[in-house]
Amino acid sequence: MAKVLLINPVVREEDEPRHIPYGIALLAAIAVNRGHKVQIYDANAWRKGFDVLEQVCAADDWDVIGIGGLTTTYNFFKKACEIAKRVSPDSILLAGGGILTSMPHDIMKWIPQIDIGCVGEAFVSFPAFLDAVDRGQKGFGNINGLAVREADGSCRLTPVAPTIPDLDVLPYPAWDLLPLDIYFKNSQELYSEELYTSRRRIDINGSLGCNLVCRYCWHLGTTGDMVIEKNEDGVDDVKFSYGRTIRYHSPRYIVGMVKKLVELYNVDFVSFIDENMMTMDAYSKRTWIKDLSKRWIEARLQPTCRRDGVEHGPDCRGVHFGGTSHATLAKPDALDALYEAGCSYLIYGIESFDPVILKNLGKATTRESNYQAVDICKRSGIRPIPNFIIGFPEESFDSIRNNIHGLLKLGIHTKPHFATPYPGSEWYYTYKQSIVEQYGGDLEKFIMDLGDASKISVVISHKFSPMELLGLQSIVYQRDLRLLGLAERHWAGADATTRPLAVPRESTNFERRKIQSPIEDVETAKDALRAY
Repeated sequence: MAKVLLINPVVREEDEPRHIPYGIALLAAIAVNRGHKVQIYDANAWRKGFDVLEQVCAADDWDVIGIGGLTTTYNFFKKACEIAKRVSPDSILLAGGGILTSMPHDIMKWIPQIDIGCVGEAFVSFPAFLDAVDRGQKGFGNINGLAVREADGSCRLTPVAPTIPDLDVLPYPAWDLLPLDIYFKNSQELYSEELYTSRRRIDINGSLGCNLVCRYCWHLGTTGDMVIEKNEDGVDDVKFSYGRTIRYHSPRYIVGMVKKLVELYNVDFVSFIDENMMTMDAYSKRTWIKDLSKRWIEARLQPTCRRDGVEHGPDCRGVHFGGTSHATLAKPDALDALYEAGCSYLIYGIESFDPVILKNLGKATTRESNYQAVDICKRSGIRPIPNFIIGFPEESFDSIRNNIHGLLKLGIHTKPHFATPYPGSEWYYTYKQSIVEQYGGDLEKFIMDLGDASKISVVISHKFSPMELLGLQSIVYQRDLRLLGLAERHWAGADATTRPLAVPRESTNFERRKIQSPIEDVETAKDALRAY
């Protein structure tokens, strides 16, 4: 059996490690169930530096060293790949996750140490690759869903791997391979009283896919949105679209997982890390949330404070939870059911209160529905956590003013993020030429600079400069209409002859069309997963 080391990169170096590497732990469980020997080095949890990473890579004769993550982990990712190949040159270095899927040719070019990449969903391609390694196979071009390093150093993409139609066939993540005590130590977050007093919080994922087409959201081949087609240079490349395949675990599966987490680790809070929990409810014809809530209570997971109708306190027992929502999909009866079961917060992507921006954003929401969503959520007893963004392409003083009026009306204080064109998003392809120009012709410098959108990387606003956006962020945070008026007066009298930084360009890598999801060979996918 293959001997595998999986590395989880450092995420958000400025913060404590809070969220388990759910995807890596799930792939580890799949590999273990097929008989492979797997270890995980969670660099994000340990934070021990590259010297320790070097020792880990040298600790055994690994057949495969795998590393994956978000694009925002690129700096650690690149250094880790260099170390792994130098210390363990005979190991196959495998890369995956959104960092590779969103731009496979660029990543393979910038990091020549990578031998193989998993592109898109890896539930089928990853175990197929490991089985081939175990058989002693040298070439992997016959496996779908891979980026293969050619003899001349170039990258060749194999056809898209089939996605799994039924997520319930997946095993539970390999929690035992993670240093959970580190994450439990950092359980508290300021989303709700119940979460702030949590001592053993953990993340779970209920679904893959969201029915919205937000221009800023990245697409990573897990929602029926990716195909392999020729690019402008005639080379097979990833192409993303509005294609959607919404898949979600059954409430039975999720409640079973949480019961197991309580049994093994005595967890007291669960954070759903789905893109949008309400998508599952909408696609199930409004049955998923009520079924989940009913089963949560029947499994005796309901917190005693909700059961007894009393305030939450240190004597409360049970499992509270929280997740994500959407302004037009959250209905009062569903929220009431969630509250009774133990839901304490829902994060809403409000983004803006400006009608022009909302219309062009692709969220299928309006200013009025944003107002109503916050009010409905508060009345249910669940705390709404709004997410705001400024620096949109159409951003103006009027849109900023509308945002401040909205915040004042709802009594919300927030420090907005900056609109950021992450690789894999529609904005990335629309503004790619402008991104390259803003980084002096070096696209890799942009990838190295990416963070969690709390700072400015590139500007895609057609009107405002980085300096102005930083000032506007502070003004929105203070909800100060007077300062906004003064800024607008000054701006109107300034010399505005320079062209904007961000100029949209047409691109063939993202098309506003739906594509057929690559689940044509469902039986092949099922066969590959029967071992689980």
